[in-house]
Amino acid sequence: MSSHEPMLIATDSIDGIWPFLQSIDWRDPWLAALIIFHIVITMTALMTRNHANFQIILFLVLLLLVYFSESINEIAATNWMVFSRQQYFDSKGLFISVVFSVPILINCMIMVASWLYQSSQLMTSLRRAQLRQRAKNRQLNGETTNGKQLMITRPKHE
Repeated sequence: MSSHEPMLIATDSIDGIWPFLQSIDWRDPWLAALIIFHIVITMTALMTRNHANFQIILFLVLLLLVYFSESINEIAATNWMVFSRQQYFDSKGLFISVVFSVPILINCMIMVASWLYQSSQLMTSLRRAQLRQRAKNRQLNGETTNGKQLMITRPKHE
């Protein structure tokens, strides 16, 4: 096989994810760029966790990239010689799913986990503020009765 002939990887002969990843020539410049893209997206998702509007836009853009990955795969399959040394883009979309969509979906899951954590922190601080306000109201009610404590019972609303 000459250096100009593409090395094809038969998807039928793939035994698992690790052998598949080992069969990829990671020195291909566009794959290095893709890895850098994923690192930049991860860092952006982590560093902007307190900027909800930006994260929503990033989240939607990432989901759109995953949604259109089949179309991206078809375009890449027809034009792979322009940017790649090997033809990775099979009709089933295994390659683009593993190296493109899965890392993006992991980033989306990281963002959702961050949102859930922030929501739980917000609910906790809200509950503490409610309890402080109730204690303050009880203290004020106790002071307005000139030292006479009134016992008011309220049904629990939980």
